[in-house]
Amino acid sequence: MVSTASHEFEDEAPVPSGIAGLDEILVGGFSRSNVHLVEGAPGTGKTTLGLQFLLDGRERGERGLYVTLSETKRELARSARTHGWSLDGIEIFELVPPELTLDPEQEQTLVYASDLELGETVSMVRKEVERVKPERVVFDSVSEIRLLSQGSLRYRRQVLALKNFLALQNCTSLFLDDLTQQAEETSLHSMVHGVVRLHQTALQFGGDRRRLQISKLRGREYKGGFHDFAIRKGGLQVFPRLIAAEHERDFSPTEPVSSGIGELDALLGGGLSRGTSTLIMGPSGTGKSSLTLQVIDAALKRGEKVLIVSFDETRRVLMARAEGLSIDLGGPVASGQLVLRHIDPAELSPGELIGMIRQHVEAGAQVVALDSLTGYQNAMPEESYLTLHMHELLSYLGQQGVMTLLVLAQHGLVGPMQSSVDLTYISDTVLLLRFFEAGGKIRRAMSVMKKRTGPHEETIREFRISSDGLRVGPALEQFHGVLTGVPAFSGPPSTLLEPKPDEA
Repeated sequence: MVSTASHEFEDEAPVPSGIAGLDEILVGGFSRSNVHLVEGAPGTGKTTLGLQFLLDGRERGERGLYVTLSETKRELARSARTHGWSLDGIEIFELVPPELTLDPEQEQTLVYASDLELGETVSMVRKEVERVKPERVVFDSVSEIRLLSQGSLRYRRQVLALKNFLALQNCTSLFLDDLTQQAEETSLHSMVHGVVRLHQTALQFGGDRRRLQISKLRGREYKGGFHDFAIRKGGLQVFPRLIAAEHERDFSPTEPVSSGIGELDALLGGGLSRGTSTLIMGPSGTGKSSLTLQVIDAALKRGEKVLIVSFDETRRVLMARAEGLSIDLGGPVASGQLVLRHIDPAELSPGELIGMIRQHVEAGAQVVALDSLTGYQNAMPEESYLTLHMHELLSYLGQQGVMTLLVLAQHGLVGPMQSSVDLTYISDTVLLLRFFEAGGKIRRAMSVMKKRTGPHEETIREFRISSDGLRVGPALEQFHGVLTGVPAFSGPPSTLLEPKPDEA
């Protein structure tokens, strides 16, 4: 009889979880009329997830029941209010001692859970389910059933009986488990239809990192691996792991677009191509961010939407820098053509960053600039797979036809230089900036080290930064030592750019 009910609903549409990112990972949601286990240490967000599941059902006109053996209705209502929720319309059945409740007039049934036999507890839950007839049930938590059972065999038999009963009632159920008994943490896995595991990790600096993993989902496709999530006002926000291959679309390469400077376009073999990533690297002060702003200004003048993600500079400093180059960002920001996002990397996981970028790309962003990846990587040293995250991100942006600009600072000012993270092999174009000395003055030079999408100059050109923007000079042939980090120019001074009074 139970087996028949299970197969009867196997092919029905999944039940949404109420969390968009989790539904994407589950490929639609939870399996209808089945029991799922949500496990994690205290504080990982299990109760919040359960409430979002029931609130989503309420919005869809489905009855929901929250069975609690660990929290009172008042505590649940208080938690809900912190997210701006009301639990009206959701049945809450308490199995808690009355001495833990400050309001003796509550309408919910109160019993002494510590005095109940396990069978009585399960029986009362069954009666409440029969009375409410819910489509969605959250049971919080099976850890209390484990304590009452005082034995693994009896515990498994009672939970199995409860699971089969809920399946016969056509309930889609979540069992919450706080893993207080580590030795028994996998004892439910073989009985439930799916398992969602919540993890929380404290870093040496910055906010906690939260991740979830679907370790089991019978007969259903799902996205494996770890997925970042955060608890914000409004509930859990889940950021599915980006798989670039799932977002392929037909994108026809176009002619290179101009940077707004003819000499720079010549150095780049005509300009930058859409659907490619450009890595701008060099020591601090060489003008990486200024060059990025120049390319962005040209894109804005073409009417394209742009996203700038800044890890090192605040919004105010970035706007002031652009103003110093005679680049107007205020108008595009006010119109929504340009979005400036200053990110505190100590508080942001890689998954959340990628989720934010995806949101803007889906809203029409055609140019994305990340300035700089050095600050991002330094602020999150525990993230050992940052390069893999960036590989998937750049692949995804390329498939969407987005032109991506990456700024990466190298350690040191002169001499041999290294970067804290190597992204040269996944970038389509690499633009190298260097200081050099000529005539007793410090000057700046640029060269293109790599371009996958077409030919480029193999020369070195000087550039200067002024209040009128960037100026790029002709190719300088008499150079040596650029790749060692100590460029030396031995040509005639007449080939160098003459400084203007306001140039830096």
